[in-house]
Amino acid sequence: MTAEAPAAPALSYGRLIPVTVHFDDLDALGLLHNARYPVMVERAWAELWQEHGFVFEGDWAAAGDACNAVKELRIGYEAPVTRPGTYAVHLWLERLGTTGLTYGFRFCSEDGAVTYAQGTRVLVRLDAGTLRPAPWSERFRAAGRELLRVGN
Repeated sequence: MTAEAPAAPALSYGRLIPVTVHFDDLDALGLLHNARYPVMVERAWAELWQEHGFVFEGDWAAAGDACNAVKELRIGYEAPVTRPGTYAVHLWLERLGTTGLTYGFRFCSEDGAVTYAQGTRVLVRLDAGTLRPAPWSERFRAAGRELLRVGN
């Protein structure tokens, strides 16, 4: 962990979704607890997909593209978040395959200029009946293509 967070380049891909860090998200030392970062990233993704009309209600059979599982999560912490307030999560897709995808994220300042943590997460779309990999719908793929990071 460094004393100062590295500055991020201007946002040229993906989406910046506002998130709120509350007092109870901080640990005993007054830092955003490491386990809270993935939770806030997940909430930002849920908000983004809901904007595209994908609803997550817990019914596997009706979930469609939301019927997926995490295969891998990687996160690196760049600088500590030391106070409650408004921040943002920068979201994008690194890869959109037939049955899986890799998304990138940065937990950052509200304007996206300062990065506190960044990482990737691999998801696999599942068939609700068999829990085996299944292809993403064309509707989901179209929404996902808008988030693809080009030139990576």
